[in-house]
Amino acid sequence: MTSIDFYTHCADRLQVAARLVAKAWAAHGSVRVLTPDAAATDELDRRLWQWPATGFLPHCRLAHPLADETPIIVDHSPEHRGRADVLINLQAAPPPFFARFERLVEIVSVDDDAVAAGRERWRYYKSRGYELKQHNLAEREASAAGSRP
Repeated sequence: MTSIDFYTHCADRLQVAARLVAKAWAAHGSVRVLTPDAAATDELDRRLWQWPATGFLPHCRLAHPLADETPIIVDHSPEHRGRADVLINLQAAPPPFFARFERLVEIVSVDDDAVAAGRERWRYYKSRGYELKQHNLAEREASAAGSRP
């Protein structure tokens, strides 16, 4: 059964997504990021070319000729083909194909509409018997800031 993690209280969802893409690729080997629209796909694509500053995250769009050989796919298409271990969802609704992945990552920002949509997705997965984990990034940042000298 797919493992589902919610990362909540995110000030910048695309920044969090870029960091989680890097971690997921290192830990699992293949990642699909489902963005809400073409503008978000373009922006995340740009960020993945810039971050990490000393590394490279091999990625492309779903329609790219090398998509089948590329470990990270970033696209807003509601379809998926090929293999991927981790799905990072940035859309407001649960992806129709999420159960094909070992792990699903939901990223929820701080604005009211995103929080409401995140709660709906939480209820959707919970009602279907999935075990859910929440990672409150605001608490982590506050904790990290409090431990600095």
